[in-house]
Amino acid sequence: MAGTGVGIPKKIVTNFDLEKMVDTTDEWIRTRTGIETRYIVEEGQNTSDLGTEAALNALKDANVSPKDVDVIIFATITGDVGFPSTAIFVQKNIEAFNASAFDIQAACTGFLYGMELADALICTGRAKTILLIGGETLSRITDFTDRNTCVLFGDGAGAAVLQPSDDDRGVLATFTKSDGRLYELLKMDGMGTKNPPTSRQYTEKMQYIQMEGRDVFKHAVTCMGDAAELILEKANLTYDDVDLLITHQANIRIIDATAKRIKIPADKVYINVHKYGNTSAASIPIAIDEARKTGRLQSDDVAVLVAFGGGFTWGSAAVRF
Repeated sequence: MAGTGVGIPKKIVTNFDLEKMVDTTDEWIRTRTGIETRYIVEEGQNTSDLGTEAALNALKDANVSPKDVDVIIFATITGDVGFPSTAIFVQKNIEAFNASAFDIQAACTGFLYGMELADALICTGRAKTILLIGGETLSRITDFTDRNTCVLFGDGAGAAVLQPSDDDRGVLATFTKSDGRLYELLKMDGMGTKNPPTSRQYTEKMQYIQMEGRDVFKHAVTCMGDAAELILEKANLTYDDVDLLITHQANIRIIDATAKRIKIPADKVYINVHKYGNTSAASIPIAIDEARKTGRLQSDDVAVLVAFGGGFTWGSAAVRF
């Protein structure tokens, strides 16, 4: 992981702002989610704009020119348009015209799905420099009249430049899995060919995120706990080898329950959900970049990354920085 970067909107929405929109309070939100603020895009700002900013920051951090990028992978559920991919717009914006560019869609686990794919491409010699991005504008698919969901989500993007390593640093192991039987628990039924954009779609609010919170919590903790244990086994590591656990920043209760399940002490758990809310595929790369640049991740530290998302999807990775 040669470099990282983020793209964060300037507009901040606080819990007190949400108090004016729905029947909720700052205390209720903080107690149940740990979230205090979230960043929201302005009108005219799109997922590709955030991804472009994150990509340029990551390339600068890695001292890599856009023309040297072989592959651009963009993990998102909130692409700019139906097609082409959002990665195509990023390629155009950063002028990385020697790269292939495409999106993947695995909800909040998208960045880890992308990392597994990038690792395979590099290890098989198919690519030398991969730009991996996770970015979302979830505010565009959030129902701001539903207090159970509108308090959770934010917008943002994070990116990483992945290259072959000459030493033992880098991606040590990856794992991904999915179970389509659970798709009803966390979904958005609209904006696809199953329910095209008709008046019925908008009447039934199909264009918004729908979630069964209690069931999501139960499965998320189980899936992420299992994924963390499995990745340690795959990487031949123990819990004592882990310097930092970075989970998908869904809400504080899920993060705490996952850490307790796998017996990782609180001082080894990275948390920034209070600042950004749930940014789906962007949450892990944003956390990685922040942890690196605030000193929470040092050279040779081992981090376990773990996420879950709609589908259900889930996954993990072990990385030596």
